Amino acid sequence: MKMDLVLELMDVPGQLVSVLDPISGLGANLVTVIHKRDSKNEKGMIPVQLTLEGERDSLDRVIERFKELGVSIIAMDGVVKKEVVSTILIGHIVDNDIRDTMDKINSLVVGFDIKLDGESKSSALINIETDFGMKEFIFDKIGKIAAEKDLLMINEV
Repeated sequence: MKMDLVLELMDVPGQLVSVLDPISGLGANLVTVIHKRDSKNEKGMIPVQLTLEGERDSLDRVIERFKELGVSIIAMDGVVKKEVVSTILIGHIVDNDIRDTMDKINSLVVGFDIKLDGESKSSALINIETDFGMKEFIFDKIGKIAAEKDLLMINEV
């Protein structure tokens, strides 16, 4: 059986080798590797496409090993597993304890850009990486934080 994966790896020496090394030891064969170094995201991560062959249990062991290594699988057999969603917060973000706000959403955030306008209200663009299908859950969680801090939240459509 064949399996196509898209992984997200740090663009640093040794990352690709550390992911490829356990594949054969777990009973799977590597068919193709496409290493897209020119597609780095804001976290310094790059997509790596793999095609693997093997018995179902061997491929399942490879997936489990990737999870143990902390490797993010963003697509499997063409099915998207991760997505990045965006929202904007407007209000007195800095005055409402930006550190507390960031601590509450830190585990979700991929990128955070803030625009300050003197003593006026500020705005922040927040990019969040989440498992596919969890967008509404994430928006609800950030919406509660925004309501608590009297911030206007604008979600992507």
